Amino acid sequence: MINSILIVGCGNMAGAMVEGWLAAGHDPAQFTVVDPLRDSAPGGIAVLREIPAAGAFDAIVLGVKPQNLGEVAPLLAPLAGTGTLILSLLAGIELEVLRHNFPNASAQVRVMPNLAVSLGKAPIALVALGLDEAGRADVTALMEPLGTPGWIGEDRFDLVTALAGSGPAFVYRFIDALGAAATRLGLPEDQARALALAMVEGAAALAAQSPHDPGQLAEMVASKGGVTRAGLDVLDADGALNRLVTDTLRAARDRSAEMAREARGKS
Repeated sequence: MINSILIVGCGNMAGAMVEGWLAAGHDPAQFTVVDPLRDSAPGGIAVLREIPAAGAFDAIVLGVKPQNLGEVAPLLAPLAGTGTLILSLLAGIELEVLRHNFPNASAQVRVMPNLAVSLGKAPIALVALGLDEAGRADVTALMEPLGTPGWIGEDRFDLVTALAGSGPAFVYRFIDALGAAATRLGLPEDQARALALAMVEGAAALAAQSPHDPGQLAEMVASKGGVTRAGLDVLDADGALNRLVTDTLRAARDRSAEMAREARGKS
């Protein structure tokens, strides 16, 4: 069971995870946060400026920038021994690189959530090295209050990072584009943004509980010769939307893979 957790680097993602855990009823005393750039953490958790020289933790969450791993790993070595899991949020840092940096830890786990963890609504991709079934169950239980955890192969992690991790940014960009387009076509800016956001929120909620897949739902909204069909015809022309989204995910996936190669070269 994972109780005591050291969080090293409490930026947007790690902070959102803490918010999600606290909202689910976790005791703030479970968490120790280290971040030289923050004065406070969610729930009033005290923030340390430096990594403690000693302590016993069930898990260490790595929330620093990937390029700073080599700097913090030696400082964490005394804390990352047998009985301590490494939970890494670092994009592009593979399991073998984590094992190289934390050879004495009981296991290394890559975790790819998104900011919806604060609401308990994030998909959470997991892959591990050195973790038995009981350990996997413990990690799954820790992540369940934050959303929907799922174990995948590391060979798919870059693509899952692009879809589940980076995906919200692409959705936000589309929401912004809808509002901006409506503004250009005549709606007041604040009204256009509010309508776009409310529409996407309702559509996503319906899609999540509908027995129909999103493609079917789109067809159900559209009728032959109607208003929605006219708009869909623009998105569907020559597969334009599918090509754009495929190129978007490919670029994000390939950057994740490139970061992994760079990290391997430094380890």
